[in-house]
Amino acid sequence: MGATDVRPVLGSVAELLAGADQRMVIDSPGKSGAVLERVRIDGRWQVVKYLDEDADWTLRAAGISGGAVVEAWRRGLLDLLPDCLVQPITAVAQDQERPTLAALLMDDVAEHLVPADDSLLPSVQHQRFVDHMAAMHATFWSGEHPIDVVSATDRYLELSPRMAAAEAALGSDHLVPRLVAQGWPLLAEVAPRAARVLLPLAHDPSPLVAALATTPQTFVHGNWKLDNLGSTPDGRTVLLDWELPGRGAPLSDLAWYLAINCRRLPTSKEETLAAYRDALERHGVATAGWWETQVRLALLGAMVQFGWEKALGGYDDELAWWEEQVLLAEPLL
Repeated sequence: MGATDVRPVLGSVAELLAGADQRMVIDSPGKSGAVLERVRIDGRWQVVKYLDEDADWTLRAAGISGGAVVEAWRRGLLDLLPDCLVQPITAVAQDQERPTLAALLMDDVAEHLVPADDSLLPSVQHQRFVDHMAAMHATFWSGEHPIDVVSATDRYLELSPRMAAAEAALGSDHLVPRLVAQGWPLLAEVAPRAARVLLPLAHDPSPLVAALATTPQTFVHGNWKLDNLGSTPDGRTVLLDWELPGRGAPLSDLAWYLAINCRRLPTSKEETLAAYRDALERHGVATAGWWETQVRLALLGAMVQFGWEKALGGYDDELAWWEEQVLLAEPLL
């Protein structure tokens, strides 16, 4: 380990899986290209996730060798999460001979995950997710920990035209980059007022990042979608796929959650924002003086990430709501 390393990272996948006597590939709802296996080591079944930049477009977009989760693990950031969160990683390896290949050994939490369907999320579970998100953000509010892993700029560029063009140049056939390439041009036709603001930021989010940097920052997860969430019987929240962690505006996590999970949330976006603010206050974070500004900018940021996806659905009530938020935030840039 290096001088600043807190958690050991093993030097090869073989070392990580030493003692495994059974292995089987798992079908996964993920769209990144990552491969999952169920393995039995010393009589206990666990899950391995392989992080291979040659196969996973999200790793290429984040731009951190071996994946951002490896760096977050190495720095001990995942050990600092509040007790209400469960992250199942137990060991990590990054191949010394091929640093673009890494693997995570994890407890099997599949039985606790949110079902991968279109059902409405139970209200109690939704409220708990929001509260536990606020608890995580409050934990890192002081800024004393080394939370600069993925930058806010790279987080906003993950679903950008630049990413789509880079994947096309590689001959990638992953679905999400192809949809991103289709959706951004469509936005100008479907919602031209929003596109006027969003398209320049989708290519260069620096004005947004600079504006958000004048408001409080903390450690963010970067991908609070329901596929990455679950609940244990004792009421803790399972949080998977730390592909974009780092310093960011806390409300950027909530805005992502609102945008990507919109069809399954049991309360309105306004009610969810209010619940998160109440949770932050309960966890010791004062919100006066910065809340309204960051709300506007973070909601704009969610459309910098998902404008393409909303355009693919046509101009409906969902896109109309987000377009209004974009226009409200524009003067803050």
